[in-house]
Amino acid sequence: MLRFLVRRSLGAVIILFLLSIVAFLLFFGMPRDPALLMCGKTCTPANLENLHRVLGLDKPVPEQYWIFLTNLVMGSDDFAQGPCPAPCFGYSYHSNEQVWGTLMDRLPTTVSLTLGGAVCFLVIGLGTGLIAAWKRGTLVDKTFTAGAMVISSMQIYFLGPLALAILVYQTQIFDKPAYNPLTDNPVAWFTGLLIPWIVLSTIFASQYTRMSRSSMIEQLQEEHVRTARAKGMSRRYVFFRYAWRGSLIPVVTIFGIDLGSLLGGAIITEYTFGLPGLGRLAVESVFFSDLPLLLGVMLFSATMILLSNIVVDAAYAYIDPRVRLA
Repeated sequence: MLRFLVRRSLGAVIILFLLSIVAFLLFFGMPRDPALLMCGKTCTPANLENLHRVLGLDKPVPEQYWIFLTNLVMGSDDFAQGPCPAPCFGYSYHSNEQVWGTLMDRLPTTVSLTLGGAVCFLVIGLGTGLIAAWKRGTLVDKTFTAGAMVISSMQIYFLGPLALAILVYQTQIFDKPAYNPLTDNPVAWFTGLLIPWIVLSTIFASQYTRMSRSSMIEQLQEEHVRTARAKGMSRRYVFFRYAWRGSLIPVVTIFGIDLGSLLGGAIITEYTFGLPGLGRLAVESVFFSDLPLLLGVMLFSATMILLSNIVVDAAYAYIDPRVRLA
């Protein structure tokens, strides 16, 4: 297991390295000059040249990339804004603040949105999927399956404004969604994120309902499950003791990808509800051609996805003993 984790971690580092190179090349292929955007409408050639020098944009692209890597690992004291300890992504071109500090400021919003939504859609999705598999062929199964198909065709940018219009502006059952730190006011934290959680879980739960149902039905056809039934074990015991654990493998796989992606920033959800998370920050970095901020968000998001995949792969052996034998 340790060798596996080390090998996957080294692979993740290589992927992040290649991703950073691609991001650098794409940024310098953009038609907009970040220094020109910062310089403003009254920009003069002298001011523009000075900005290029201050931002390091006057250096060759390979040299700029090497400086970025060394700063990321070792930190730097060469920035005009002040020292930048490792991991140093530099200072934002737009806000003139440390990128790492900006990421950490936005991270609690994204983590709160992700974990709350993940709990909701896992409970709802797995629960309805298992019930549908248990009641296979009945009206309950058909209702849950059809409902999941209908909801899966909807998108957050449709359900989000609809939920705001009905629950906030018309009926005024809830206040407008907002992020409040959990340590300051737990009640405000919960109520401020409840609508985003509901909308996010509605979209994802439909996927997990269909997946858990099909996976459970497949597991019920396995030889070890039929053997257990032939030995006289109850249907309920076989369902939860033998079939349930095996059916979790595809669910855990998709959950790891979804969780890592959401931790990297739920862009549409955060923009729909005006939440200041990493997803909204990613859009802002592209809009302002902010290379340090763009690289910071991209590498942080990629790291979350890769870590989630590693954890999921390691969890396979504990979920299904057959994975260990393989």
